[in-house]
Amino acid sequence: MINEKVIFWDWNGTLLNDAETCMTTMNKMLQRRKMPELSIDLYKEVFGFPVVEYYQKIGFDFTRESFEALSVEFIDAYNQALGSAPLVRKAGEVLAYFKNEGKVNVMISAMRHDMLLKSVEEKGISEYFTDILGIDNIYAASKSKIALEYVSLKSLDVSDIVLIGDTTHDYEVGQDIGCRCVLVADGHQSEERLRSTDAEIVPALSDLLPPFK
Repeated sequence: MINEKVIFWDWNGTLLNDAETCMTTMNKMLQRRKMPELSIDLYKEVFGFPVVEYYQKIGFDFTRESFEALSVEFIDAYNQALGSAPLVRKAGEVLAYFKNEGKVNVMISAMRHDMLLKSVEEKGISEYFTDILGIDNIYAASKSKIALEYVSLKSLDVSDIVLIGDTTHDYEVGQDIGCRCVLVADGHQSEERLRSTDAEIVPALSDLLPPFK
């Protein structure tokens, strides 16, 4: 149950069902280089932040290609596929429920801000958010900085905030903020990895709707 007044939402994997989109996009890059491809299970075991470490785990050699160039290649291809990624099941219903309950929904994402706004608007759920905040570059750097600046700007009490995400990094962002974190176990990382944290874990986003389990 969410008792806090403010909800910080992650986008990719939490509300947007794009894990397979990311895996498929990366596999095309791996195919071009004749490198081993990812299964969805393997993807959920290796994906993480900082993203540079994920690229290293799957075999990219930065002495041959720069991380910056690889990031541009991935983002360009991902953007072309992004429109086909659906919302997570009942995402709109969950957001509407919390808005009707008087919660303040805030999106905080590692997606570049302009891309994030476009993606959320295309999915038709912008109305549920008080603020939508992304990073200012494509290298997926610091959600914590965005969140902390927002907390300071709005003079929020961290005890009034819950962060809902789908990765161990979202938990780390919650720790940086000092707020409670709930992780959804059907996004970009496996439930086993999420259980390495002490966050509350729910199997699916729809489990946040009443009746609560």
